[in-house]
Amino acid sequence: MVRVPVLEDLGDVAGKRVLVRTDFNVPMHGPDAAREISDDFRIRAALPTIEWLTSRGATVVCASHLGRPKGAPEQKYSMEPIRRRLAELAPGVELLENLRFNAGEEGNSPEFVASLVKGVDMYVNDAFGAAHRSHASIVGPPRSLPSAAGRLLEREVEILGSLRDSPKRPFVAVLGGAKVSDKIGVIEALLRVVDSLVIGGGMCFTFLAAKNLPIGDSLCEPDQIDACRKLMAGKTPIHLPEDIVGLDGRGEFATFGVRLPDGAKGLDIGPGSAAAFADIIMNARSVFWNGPMGMFEDDRFASGTRTIAQAMADTKAFTVVGGGDSAAALAQFKLEDEVDHVSTGGGASLEFLELGDLPGLVALRGAPNVK
Repeated sequence: MVRVPVLEDLGDVAGKRVLVRTDFNVPMHGPDAAREISDDFRIRAALPTIEWLTSRGATVVCASHLGRPKGAPEQKYSMEPIRRRLAELAPGVELLENLRFNAGEEGNSPEFVASLVKGVDMYVNDAFGAAHRSHASIVGPPRSLPSAAGRLLEREVEILGSLRDSPKRPFVAVLGGAKVSDKIGVIEALLRVVDSLVIGGGMCFTFLAAKNLPIGDSLCEPDQIDACRKLMAGKTPIHLPEDIVGLDGRGEFATFGVRLPDGAKGLDIGPGSAAAFADIIMNARSVFWNGPMGMFEDDRFASGTRTIAQAMADTKAFTVVGGGDSAAALAQFKLEDEVDHVSTGGGASLEFLELGDLPGLVALRGAPNVK
C-alpha cells in the first residue's frame, strides 16, 4: 500500500507557520455578489487537521480553489463566504484568496509556488479531491518545505488503498455516470481486482450497444463500443440493466425492456435492474460506488439511484462512495451517514483506484523531512 508522511512526521510545530492545502470547493448558491454555502461538509472535514496543528501552537494558513475561474478573479468564485464560515468554525485561521485566480496554480508556475511558500515553515496537504492534479499548491511546496498529509488525506489513502490492495470478498464495484470514455482506465483496473462489476447510468447504453441491442436515442459513444466488447469478453462478470426507464418518442415517461424503440431515450435503470443490482450489493463484503444510475436530479428518473443508495446503506458490506454525484445523491436521499466512507474526491478516488498513486502523494513522499 502507498505510504505518505503524516502530521506526526512534521515534528515540533509550535511557533511554525503552516500552509494547509484544503479542498474548500463547496457547493454554492445565490447571485454572484451574495453567494452562500449550500453544504459546508468539506470545510468541516478539514477541522481535525486544523485543530491538531493549532492545538500544538502552529499558525495555520489555508489555501483552496473554488470552482473553475480562468486564471483571473471572478466575484462568484471569491473565497469570502468560505472565509466567514471558517472564522466561525476555526477562529484565527487565515484563508488565502482562490488559488485559481492566478494562472500559475493550474500551470504549476515556480513563481506562484514561491509566492505560496514565502514566510511559511511547513506544508500540509489535506485536499484529497485535488491530489490527482499536478497544480502548484499540490506538488510545489513539498519540494522545499517539511510536508505531511492531513488527517482527511491520510484516511482517504488508507481506506482506498486497502480497498484496492486487500478488499474483503466478494468485492463489487458499481459504476454509473454519463461516459465510458471518462472511466475506461478505472474500469480496466477494477476488473483486475473486483469479483463483479455493475454498470448503470448513461454509460450503460454504450455497453448495451456493444451487445448489438437497440438503444433508441440514448446517450452512446460509438468510438467506445469495441472497448466495451473487449471488457465484456473478460473473466470478471459485468452486470448490465435488463430494463430501462426514460422517455418514449413522444417525450412521455415510459418503461422499457432492454431493447429501446427508435426515438426513445433511456434516463434511468428500471425497477427490475435496480432490485437485481441491490441484491448484488447486499451479497457483497466490499462495495465501491461511483456515479448515479440515472438523471437523479429529476425525480422521475431518481428511483434507480435511490435504490442503489439504499442498498449501500443497508448492506453489511464495507461501503465506499467515490465522491462527486454519488455523494450528492446520498445527501439528497439523506443516507450519507449510513455508509462507511464517503470520499471527498470523485476524480481523485477513481484515479487512485486505477493507478494506486497520485501526483500529490508522490510530492509528499519527496519532501525534505521524508527519509
